[in-house]
Amino acid sequence: MKTALYPGTFDPVTNGHIDIMERATHLFDKVIVATPKAPYKKTLFSADERMELIKENVKDHPAISIISFEGLIVDIAKEIGAVALIRGLRALGDFEYEFEMAQMNRHLNSSIETVFLMTNEKFFFTSSTMVKQVSRYSVRDTKFVPANVLAALRHKFENGEKE
Repeated sequence: MKTALYPGTFDPVTNGHIDIMERATHLFDKVIVATPKAPYKKTLFSADERMELIKENVKDHPAISIISFEGLIVDIAKEIGAVALIRGLRALGDFEYEFEMAQMNRHLNSSIETVFLMTNEKFFFTSSTMVKQVSRYSVRDTKFVPANVLAALRHKFENGEKE
């Protein structure tokens, strides 16, 4: 059974992220989505909130599970028996950062491959950051996040929360 690990902050999870998760299940028997307990950047949603938002959107996909983690992602991958890390690419700007990270991960553990999946063209120009910006100043439904995420964003910003 081939397992892949898809790490990310997912603050919040977008339809682009979910698209990558679902497509990764066509390549691997099991996809474990991993979000950090204490990310290196400030987040709007806690790790538990991020995990719950993801779970609600993949509950019909038995091959996808969600964990939170601390530490280096290659160590987590080895611990859970993953053979690959999944990384989504939207545009050329993502590639440089993702390439450098993949090279460092290979240096730290050469037995774990990095697999890049291009995002669906419907989502290539969006990001969690952009979704939060639109939600902070507008009630528009951009169709870039699932309904539960849109509701959670509106709740956060209506209650004056800041990143």
